[in-house]
Order: sequence, then structure tokens, then C-alpha cells
Amino acid sequence: MSTDKMTMEKFEEAAEIVKKVTLETKLQYSEYFSHLTGNKVYLKPENMQKTGAYKIRGAYYKISTLSPEERAKGLITASAGNHAQGVAYAAKAYGVKATIVMPTATPLMKVNRTKSYGAEVVLYGDVYDDACAYAYKLAEENGYTFIHPFDDLDVATGQGTIAMEIFKELPTVDCILVPVGGGGLLTGISTLTKMLNPRIKVIGVEPEAAACMKTSLEEGHVVTLPSAKTIADGTAVKTPGEKIFPYVQQNVDEIITIPDEELIVAFLDLMENHKLVAENSGLLTIAALKHLEAKGKKVVSVISGGNMDVITMASVVQHGLMARDRVFTVSVLLPDKPGQLVKVAGLIAEQKANVISLEHNQFFSINRNDLVELRITLEAFGTEHKMQILQVLEEGGFRPRLVDRKGSTMSNW
Repeated sequence: MSTDKMTMEKFEEAAEIVKKVTLETKLQYSEYFSHLTGNKVYLKPENMQKTGAYKIRGAYYKISTLSPEERAKGLITASAGNHAQGVAYAAKAYGVKATIVMPTATPLMKVNRTKSYGAEVVLYGDVYDDACAYAYKLAEENGYTFIHPFDDLDVATGQGTIAMEIFKELPTVDCILVPVGGGGLLTGISTLTKMLNPRIKVIGVEPEAAACMKTSLEEGHVVTLPSAKTIADGTAVKTPGEKIFPYVQQNVDEIITIPDEELIVAFLDLMENHKLVAENSGLLTIAALKHLEAKGKKVVSVISGGNMDVITMASVVQHGLMARDRVFTVSVLLPDKPGQLVKVAGLIAEQKANVISLEHNQFFSINRNDLVELRITLEAFGTEHKMQILQVLEEGGFRPRLVDRKGSTMSNW
């Protein structure tokens, strides 16, 4: 495939066209992440974009390139959520019909938002790849014009307008971190970046359990993973784009993979320090910051989207607090006699810990005159404070044992 189809002229055209529907997402300097990593870190908050993600850029630019006849047929696409909203919004702006096929596990908020822009939503399959195959089938049966979420050079060009904005604000940028699902965003940003300044590093960031792009680059051709099970649903893609793959090979310097556990902690860091809510896929570039070997560089993390439903958010917050040792459960053993509970509560209060819940188990031992178990869920300031609380309980003779997430006590702490 010739790699001259994505041109500077097209990027410039796209930048002007997407301005009609996008919000200005100015870079935010992060003192917190800069201090944490030893780099000068800037956030590109596309989670604050119209429709809650960058996807409106590629969708709107792609629709602008279609003929009136192609638009009149009606549009169809497949999406795990954000491209769906982008296409639905852009289709409404152009006054054309849109059908979106989404995986059955797509968060309800993304489904409802897509419907709110006037699109018809069809739920099908477990992951994006299943939904995409069904969307192609519907397109063939009904004569719809298919708009691929990432394996399309015009869509990727629209996404690349993010790089144009980064350069205008921070022309001396050294490194841009980009989330990767199928690779459309990475293709657009890396291709334009290398056109503007080949010395700038572009690093893609994928979920560890859905690293289709990293695997494909290592193999030298597009590879389909057996599964893509990750909490980063927006980047749960098994097969990267064929058309865009040569651009990624040519323009991307490195791919970093992130385990799901690190996304949970990144959510807390971003929310508490910047008051920004990002979905798990958008957090990939935040989690990647600590994996960079470079120091003293100007780094931009592209936060691709913020469409996280409240139930997922509650779960991520809870697990994040546990991962940071700010919430934990401890089991202590008490003689079954008056005053013991007060003694434990007093020790905890002295350490300025907050009790969230108590569970008193008198049936811990067959002999009730022996010992009873008390499980206490506590809020602490972090690991050091947690260890301090456990030490005090140990010294008080209460034999503390941590309780894991499955409810089992651990032999040591």
C-alpha cells in the first residue's frame, strides 16, 4: 500500500472542518504527574470533548468527504461506544440516518447517549470485532454506507487533528502518548507528528490483555488476538486496522502495555489531582507516564475519552482505594467478654483511622468462651498508615489479619 494518501493538505483541511463541531481542549500542565515522573507532563483532555471523546473528529471529517448519494443511503458503523456517539452526532449535523452496532456489554450510558443523538442502536456480540462483522452484514443487506471506526484513512486523518492542536500550543513537545485500540488515533497523530517533526517520539499505549497492535508490530503483519478481555472497553480490540497498519509501522516509536490494575490507580490520581473523569481506555496514557525512561522531557498524554458509567466508576473508585491501601479490611480476634470492642475502637481512634463497617462473628469458634472474630473495614491515609494501625492492633494482642477481596484472611501483613 502506498503511504502517501495521508497528506499534510488533508490534515490541514480536516483541522478546519472539525472546528465546526469540536470544543477547544487546551493542554493542561500537570504539576502532580510532572513531579511524579521527572518530566514536564501536559494533558490533552479529549474527555472534555463534545460527545465525551475525540471520536467526533474522525467521524465528522469522514462524513464531510462522502458524496450526497453516499450520505443519503444512511450510515452504519460498529463501536464500543465513543465512535458510535461521534458518528451519531456527525450524522445528525448532516441530517442523515445512522445505525450503530454496539457490543452487548457496552455500558448503558454510551448506548443511551448514542440514541440521544438520533441514531438507531443494535446490540450484538461480546466484543467490538463481533459487532463490526454484524455491521458489515447489515450494510450489505440494506445498502448503508459503512464508516469504519479506525481502519479508514479519512477517519484517521480526522483524529490526527489532535496533533495539530498540540503543536500549536506546545511546538517544543518531545513525546506524545496515545491510547491504542484498533489504531486510528495512533495512526493520525503519529503520521502528522512525524510530518511536522520526525524527532518527536510517538508512543502507543495498549491494555496488556488486548495488545493487538504491539503483537502485530512484533510479527510484522496484522495479527488477530484470541481474546481482548480488559476493563478498558473502548480499546478492547482483537485485530488492528489493515489499511492503517503501514502508517503505524512507519511512524510509531514504541508501544507500552498496561495491566488493568494500573488503570484503576490512574483513575484516582487523575480525578483527585485534576478533577477530571476519564474512562479506562483514556487512562492508558496516564498509567504509561511512570513507564517512560526519559526524564526532563515535555510529554503530552492524550486522554481519549471520559464516557464512564456511574456503576463502573463506583467499582473503579472502590478498587482504587483498596489498591492504594486507603481502604482495607482487617480481622481481629477478641475474648468474648464485655469491653473488648471498646478497646479495639479506642486503638483505632488513636491512630485517626475511620471505621467504615464492622462485622462481629460469634461463631468463629465452637467454644464461644474462647474467641470471637471482628472484621473491621477501615479508611486510612495510605500504606504507611495502614501498617501503623496493624502494628498497634498486634501490640494490643488482637492478632490482626488482613482480609482479601474474596473475604479470606491472609496469614501475614
